[in-house]
Amino acid sequence: MKMLSGRWYGDTLNKDNVAGLTLTETLYRSNLKLPQHSHEQAYFCLVLKGAYTESYGRQTRTCKTATLIFHPADESHADHFHSESRCFNIQMNDLWMERARKHTVSLQEPRAFQGGLLPRLAMRLYGEFRGADELSPLVVEGIALEIMGEAGRRLANKAHPVPPRWLTEARDILHEQFSKRLTVFELAHLVRIHPVHLAREFRRFYRCTIGDYVRQRKIEFACEKLVQSDAPLSEIALAGGFFDQSHFTKIFKQHTGQTPQEYRAAFQSR
Repeated sequence: MKMLSGRWYGDTLNKDNVAGLTLTETLYRSNLKLPQHSHEQAYFCLVLKGAYTESYGRQTRTCKTATLIFHPADESHADHFHSESRCFNIQMNDLWMERARKHTVSLQEPRAFQGGLLPRLAMRLYGEFRGADELSPLVVEGIALEIMGEAGRRLANKAHPVPPRWLTEARDILHEQFSKRLTVFELAHLVRIHPVHLAREFRRFYRCTIGDYVRQRKIEFACEKLVQSDAPLSEIALAGGFFDQSHFTKIFKQHTGQTPQEYRAAFQSR
């Protein structure tokens, strides 16, 4: 089944059309299974809450909170939602895709992005969507262009050599120990690599600094806790490795465009 532009399975919570983009927030109940389907237009999907498995062709991918997935037009896929999930969809009309092709941005294959710049940009766009004002259309268009450019760059570079084992190990350590204040020197010692080489190669392969990666991981953790628990903000800040609640609020708003209170309230309002 092909879904027409702006049409989605699940419940539509919010929707807006901005500069050729169809922005839609959708809700899916736990254990919902969607049949094989495709979409008329390409789109990015940011997982705001929950987790689900998506099958496409002979492959599967796990989509969890703070994952950004790119779906080309007419890509056939099916979904199984393991828990109640909420998604923010950024669908682009043909003019957007033509603009990308003119600038040799290759957006032809499905891809999931976790950590780094892309989910952070999508979260900022979601913040503009939720708290729109008279300047939001301009800001939304600018962020969407950044997302397309960065995604195109990441897809174009996928044929490059895979990260060395020590670099993957370093990233895994950061992913699991994000709340600890590891320095680059300490991390380099753990993977037995010179810190300058570690910092340079980390940015080359993952397109963000080590610090940026850790901040994004902290934000992912905070997003999960804000929507899946009633824990006080001070407790989330401490568990996430922030200095205090004030520092947590400042960094969270810089990355998402919303305060932690606003982000939690958006989910509790439904």
